[in-house]
Amino acid sequence: MKKMLWMLLAAALVLGSCAKAEQEPVKAVEKAAEVSVDTVKAAGEAYFAEYPGSRIIPADKVFAAIDADEDFLIVDIRSAEAYAAGHLKGAVSAPWGPAIADALNWLPDDIPVYVNCVTGQTAGQTVAVLNMAGIQAQSIKSGWNLGIAKTEGYEAYVETTANMAPDASGVKYDPAVRAAAEKYFKAIPETGSNIIASAALKEKMDAEEAMTIVSVRQPDAYAEGHIEGAINIPFGKDMQKQFAQLPKDEKVYVYCYSGQTAGQTVGILRMLGYDAVSVKSGMGNAGTNGSGWSVEGFPTVQ
Repeated sequence: MKKMLWMLLAAALVLGSCAKAEQEPVKAVEKAAEVSVDTVKAAGEAYFAEYPGSRIIPADKVFAAIDADEDFLIVDIRSAEAYAAGHLKGAVSAPWGPAIADALNWLPDDIPVYVNCVTGQTAGQTVAVLNMAGIQAQSIKSGWNLGIAKTEGYEAYVETTANMAPDASGVKYDPAVRAAAEKYFKAIPETGSNIIASAALKEKMDAEEAMTIVSVRQPDAYAEGHIEGAINIPFGKDMQKQFAQLPKDEKVYVYCYSGQTAGQTVGILRMLGYDAVSVKSGMGNAGTNGSGWSVEGFPTVQ
C-alpha cells in the first residue's frame, strides 16, 4: 500500500512539473510582447521628449555640405523614375514604401542622413520613423519640387548616375523598433501616403464622419484661424505629453503650415498605434503652390 502511495505521489509531482513547464513559455512570450510594445512606445515618445528643435534642413545647407565634402548620406525616396531623371549628387534611391524597410539593412547610424521626397511630407514621416530606429535623419525642406528645384544654383548639384547603397551591416537596432519600422514602410502600398487632400477632408467633415482634427501649428497661428473643431497640440519638444487625449478608435487628421511637421507627427502617431493622416500642404502658404486648406479657400474659425 505504501509503495502504491509513493508511486501516486511521484506521478503527481511529474505531472505538476510538466504543467508548469508548459505554462512558462507562454508567460515568457506574453512578457516579451509587453516589452516590445513598451520599447516602441518609449522610442516614439522620446522622439519629441528629446526633440532638438528641428529635423528639417534647407537645400542650400545640403549644397554647402556637398561642397565641404562632409560625411553624410542623401536618401531619395521619390519614385525610381524621378530619381533616374535627376537627383542630388551621391544620393541613393529608396522609393517611398517597402524599399525604405529594405534600406534599414544599409542606412548608417553614425552620420547624418538627409531624406528627400517630392514636397517634404513623406520625408517627414520617414524621418520620424528612422529616428525612432536610431538613424540621424533629417528631411530636406520642401523636398525636390518646392525646395531643391526652387533654390538658386541647384543644377550644379544634380546628377543622373545611380549610386550604390553603402555597407552599413554593423548598425544595431532595437528588434521591436526595427520590426515596427519595417511594418510601417511595408504597409505603404495599402495605407498610401498617409496624406489627405483638403477637399477630401472637407467632404468627410460635411458628411459628419467621426474624426479628430489636430493643428500642430503654434498657438498664435491657431488663434488667428484654424479648421473648425481642431484641437491645438503645438509641434515641438514634449508634445507627446498631449497625445493621451487623442482617440485610437477613429481617424486623426493632422495639419501644420505646409505638411512637413505634420508628416513627422503622423509618423510618430502611427508608430504609437493611432490611425493618423496629415492634411496635404497643411494650411498652405506662398511656397505650397496653391495647395493647402486656407489657400484653397476652405473656411477657418477663431
